[in-house]
Amino acid sequence: MTGIIGILIIIANIAFSYKGFTDFVFFDKYKFEVDKILIEKQYYRLISSGFLHINWQHLIFNMISLYLFSGMVEHQLGEIYFLIVYFASLIGGDLLALLVHKHHGDYSSVGASGAVCGIIFASIALYPGMGIGFFFLPIYIPSWLYGIVYIAYSIYGIHSKRDNIGHEAHLGGALIGMVAAIIIVPSALLQNYLPIALILIPTFIFIYLIITRPHILLIDNFFFRKHKKYEPIDYKYNEERLSKQQEVDRLLDKIGKKGMNSLTPKEKETLEEYSKTIR
Repeated sequence: MTGIIGILIIIANIAFSYKGFTDFVFFDKYKFEVDKILIEKQYYRLISSGFLHINWQHLIFNMISLYLFSGMVEHQLGEIYFLIVYFASLIGGDLLALLVHKHHGDYSSVGASGAVCGIIFASIALYPGMGIGFFFLPIYIPSWLYGIVYIAYSIYGIHSKRDNIGHEAHLGGALIGMVAAIIIVPSALLQNYLPIALILIPTFIFIYLIITRPHILLIDNFFFRKHKKYEPIDYKYNEERLSKQQEVDRLLDKIGKKGMNSLTPKEKETLEEYSKTIR
């Protein structure tokens, strides 16, 4: 059963995300964005972006996952340590995304996925033998096997760039969540050292490689023969949306400098239409 802290975090995600759905300025102010963090030092975005989502589908999927796994972790670790794992995973996921995309200033993302992955992998460290099922399918696999497959998929996703998922945040969050659980409950490592090693060792090796040999992320592959400018987001925006966002950023800057009345009727219409697309 989900604990009180897990429920409160779910409520906070719903409230914060709903505000972002209906208020573009709010969404833009709190999303993860590389240049805003590295150049303008808006470090709060490392946390606030984890409470925003692109749409209801994105939000519901993350919250269901959190609901399913948070109870056992909160029960095992206690409320304070559960919060530590959650926020450490959230920040760790964003820091890895920041490392991978440090030269892509317009890269942005939102979502609780990094924190949720941290909770899932904390539960794997504590209960590697528990069964993990798939939505609407009567199929269960051991959590340690799920962890290995998920890590492999995340590493592949980061390297291949074949889809529109923020694998960096997932991998970083999963790593921090598992390590944090082990630090809090050291006996978990002694009891479950083999599955933990099979998950952590390739993760550490991959992160070491992207730190020391970042060019490995620039190798062309079957899916991306030419590397294009990074599209933003956990569920990343397409180029058309990015172009619209840049236009809206220009209009917001204009409003900030000259006021709302400085906009032309066409510019006001553009701003209004864009705000509707994120509701």
